[in-house]
Order: sequence, then C-alpha cells, then structure tokens
Amino acid sequence: MIRKYFLKILSRYASKWIVLVFDLALVCLSFVFAYVVRFNASFNFDKQTLIQQLPFIITVSLLSFLLVGSYKGIVRHTGIRDVFNVFLAVTLLSITTLTLVFVNRIFGFVTEFTIPTSIISIHYFVSIFTLTISRFIFKSFYEIITTELGEVTNVLIFGAGDSGMITYGALNKDTQKNFEVKGFIDDDASKIGKKIDRIKILSLEAITEDFIEKNELDEIIISIQNIKPQRLLAITDYFIPYNIHVKIVPAFSKWIQGNLQVNQIRDIKIEDLLDRATISIDNPILKRDVDNKVILVTGAAGSIGSEISRQLSLYNHKHLVFIDQAESALYELQQELLQNNVSNFTAIVGDIRDRNRMKLLFEEFHPQKVYHAAAYKHVPLMEDSPYEAVKINIIGTKNIADLSLEYKAERFVMVSTDKAVNPTNVMGATKRAAELYISCLSEKSTTTKFTITRFGNVLGSNGSVIPLFKKQIEKGGPLTVTHKDITRYFMTIPEACNLVLEAGTMGNGGEIYIFDMGKSVKIFDLAKRMIYLSGLKYPEDIDIKITGLRPGEKLYEELLASDENTIPTYHNKIMIAKTHEINATTVCSLIEELCIVNQQINDTGIVKIIKQLIPEYLSNNSTYEKLDKIPAN
Repeated sequence: MIRKYFLKILSRYASKWIVLVFDLALVCLSFVFAYVVRFNASFNFDKQTLIQQLPFIITVSLLSFLLVGSYKGIVRHTGIRDVFNVFLAVTLLSITTLTLVFVNRIFGFVTEFTIPTSIISIHYFVSIFTLTISRFIFKSFYEIITTELGEVTNVLIFGAGDSGMITYGALNKDTQKNFEVKGFIDDDASKIGKKIDRIKILSLEAITEDFIEKNELDEIIISIQNIKPQRLLAITDYFIPYNIHVKIVPAFSKWIQGNLQVNQIRDIKIEDLLDRATISIDNPILKRDVDNKVILVTGAAGSIGSEISRQLSLYNHKHLVFIDQAESALYELQQELLQNNVSNFTAIVGDIRDRNRMKLLFEEFHPQKVYHAAAYKHVPLMEDSPYEAVKINIIGTKNIADLSLEYKAERFVMVSTDKAVNPTNVMGATKRAAELYISCLSEKSTTTKFTITRFGNVLGSNGSVIPLFKKQIEKGGPLTVTHKDITRYFMTIPEACNLVLEAGTMGNGGEIYIFDMGKSVKIFDLAKRMIYLSGLKYPEDIDIKITGLRPGEKLYEELLASDENTIPTYHNKIMIAKTHEINATTVCSLIEELCIVNQQINDTGIVKIIKQLIPEYLSNNSTYEKLDKIPAN
C-alpha cells in the first residue's frame, strides 16, 4: 500500500523541474564537499566565504543546466545519453566558473568570489560523480518498486541496428508504461556478445525457455525495417511455444513526423505472416484508364467488390454504378462512401440473374468498364445447390458479359478463383465454366476486351477461414480444421483488388492473369498462429478439432491446370496463364444447353453437363463422384 502510494506520487510529481532543483542541491553539496577535501577532510576554512560563493555557484549551475537540458531526461530510464548531458552541463559550469573567477581576479570586482582553482577542479569531478550516481540510484530504486508491484513490462528488442536503437529510446521515454529492456537479439554474428547501454546483444538461439523464465519476459519487439516475411514468420513461430507476445515496429514512413511513438508499435497481424512479400502495384496507366469513365461493379457489397469500389472512388471517374442483391451490405457501402465525400455514384439493389433488369441498367448508364465480382463462392453450400451456383456463377456472368459486348464496353474484368483449376466441386466448376465462356466472347469480340483474374483465398473476406477462426476464438474454441494437412494460398483484400484493377489495364483481351502467391499456407499452422496472436495457448486454452474434408473440398489448391503454363508480364509477380485452345462452338453450345437444363432444377442433370463442358472436373468427397467416368484398366 505504501509503495503504491509512493509510486503514484513519484509518477505524478517527479517532473523535470524537481530534477533540476535536486541537481542544484547536489551541486551545492558537492561544492561544500570540495572545500572539505581541499582542507584535508576538515572544516578549517572560511565558512562565511563559502556561504557567499554558493549563490554564485547556484546561478551558474542553473544557467548551465537550462542551456544543456540535462534535467529533461526521464531519470528512471537513465542511459549513456543522459550521463553525457550531465558531463556537458558540469563541464560548462566549471569552464564558466573558471572564466568568471579569472576575470574577477584581474579586475577585482568581488574579492569573496576568488575561488581557488583546486576547489573548482575537485567540484567538477565530485559533481559529475554525484549527479550520475544519483540518477542510477533513483533508476534502480524505481525499478525495485515497480518490479515488486508487477508494473514493469520486460521486453527483448529484435534488431540491434539503427531501428532497434530508436525503439530502445522510445521505450525509455514512454511515460505511460514502464518497459525494461532485457536484451537485444540480432542475426549479425559480429554483434553477438556486445553491449548497448550495458544491455547484451544475443542470438535468437540464446533465448531459451530458461532465459525467458529467468527474465520474466513479456514481449518481443521486432524492430527491423523491411524485414522479409519469411524471417518474420520464422521469428514468430520460434516464440509460439513460449507464449510471448510478439510486436512489430512499423515502417519508418509511418512514424509520426519521423519520430517513433510507443503506441505505434503494434501486434503482429495474420496478414504479416503470409510467408511472402506483399505485392505492390503503382500503375499510372490505371488513373488514365478510369479517368472520366462510367464504371460498373457487380457484387459491389462483397469483400472484393466493396474494396474495388473503394479504390475506384479515389480516382477521377465520371460515374460509378454499384450493383448487389445484398441490400444491407450495399447500404453500408453507400453510407461509407458518402461520409468520405464521394457523391458521383449510384448504388442499385439488383440481381445479375435478371437479364431484363441488367439490360435496363446498361441502357441507362452505358458503362465503359465493368468489374464483375458477383459470385457464389461457398464450396459446401454450392455442392448442395448446383442450380443456384449455375444461375449466379455461369448465367449471371453470361448476362453481364453479353451486355458488356452488346453495349460496347471497353473492358470486362472477371474475378475468378484458384478453385476453377482442376475443379473438384460445383463452385469451382461453375467458375471454370464462366472462364471458358468469357474466353469464347473474347475470341469474337472486336470492341470489348475481356480479362480474367484468378487468385487464391482472401484474408478477411466473407466466408474465409480467418473470420471463422476469430469467432471460434471469441467463443473459447475449439477451432475447426477439415484436415491436418490441408493448405491454401492467401492474399489480402487490398492485394486482390489491386490485381483486379491492374488487369483492367493490361493486355488485349482473353488473358487469364494469375499471381505469384508464394508458398501455400497450412491451415492447421494458421490456426495455431491465430490462437497465439490472440494471446492464448494451444492446446491449453483453445484446441483445434479436425472435422474431415467437406463435400467437394480438396487438400491442395492450384493456380494452374496441368496443361497450362505461364508467360511473364511487366510485373514480376503477375503472370498470364497460357491455356489450351478451346472449341468456342462446343463451349457456347454446352453453356446454352446448361442454361436450359438449369431451369428444370435437376441437380444431377446440371452436374452431368458441367462435367461434359469441363472434362478435368472430378468430384471429390461428393455425391457427384458417381458421374465421373471410370478409366479403363
């Protein structure tokens, strides 16, 4: 109770002015001590003269401290810089005193101020010693109190370079929270074993369970600018078994006016652990392509569609038209854009399956660029509802693509998925069928350029595994994974939308753009990382339950079919899938037949035609496996 009260008073009133008064008092005591030492540890000196000289010493000391600012440092975080400031202030005090005493001796202004040089010299060394020691004593005293109260956050800084030193300084200066830096970690072998401000630089391997327990570590702060995602992932995975919170210092460009603040040091996010570099696209051609254009976005209220809409709203477009059948989500997008002072857009509740309604909209707005993001994408649900999957993913796409061609839109961009590659489920197969139809239109079109973008799972999108895991963690678990070895490719929503917008400026039409997504991510490992990033332990706090593959689900997704290759583009992370030639007449005929059969709502008949259209479509863990041809022995 007494310690808490003392700590509260100390934090509230121990301002820089208290430090200044305390420093002046120590300088006066040092001056008295200098006299005592000078006269052989006795008081056989003129005490009256000493008393007359003290105001002079106080005045010069005050000016020196104010000029150097040695009193401004946070005493409980005293470091080498603070000691150096003390040295400068006392040096300035002694030089000023010597100068004034010398001038006084020449002109004889005040005889009492004829301070012996020996006194000034002794005072110089004693002042440096007392001011420095007092700071470290205060620091140690404060650490003892805060440690006993459990109010210190023990951290390691990963990175002993410039960024690490700046982070160390920011932690020391923070007044809201007490940080104790227990060490630096660095990959540079030449730095290992050395010290920074008496704090040792260690290798990652030196951070063992015993070290963590002994130092009662709370956090690891990664302070390396432009750290590679693979290294960040490795560091994070290293500390997962120890249940230590890992944070990261943001890029220098995000610091406030070039200065790092402790509240900017953020938690590691799952997006940081994709094990690949974030794709960045800065294409001035995009600005020119959307400038003063009417742009239509279907599925505008979905995860991808809404981000495409947001990014397009930043350009100098003529008008934006947003279509979605999800009324509430579309309303939220509308209100968000209005709050951001975007006014030249129209949000329309509509269904892309309704061709007559879509035709009226094309007639009214005459869009010049069409971004088609509307689709059904949930694999298990579509496996149970082939009729709905065909109506949206194939017929809906056909409606928008046909109207784009009829009304001579400049560009049609379709958002596809890696599940369209060697599909094993209805959803992926219908998306592949839509790709084939777009490719057919592209071959005969002379006005509209048709483009397809194909990518993997999107972090945070509706129905993705990340929001599901978050909800399961909030409920206390368990997290559900369909198979321990299942893997997926991941990208962020902004990256996905960058790719879609970029595709809208590239090529002559007919291309399928795919994306270097790095390594596929094991969902089981992703689940463990999310538990860890939530500050919990696996399996002590939250377990992971294996539920078995769902209908139509496969272990590994692919970005290219077995008969597809890639050719490069100007961007090293974006490639064009070099697909096999298709028979446009056969494809269009089967799709027309599919549209007719789909009206009968006969799931088996629908899937049969899809399998004729896409020979590589082999159902997996599904009732439709019986429709696959069994190869002859």
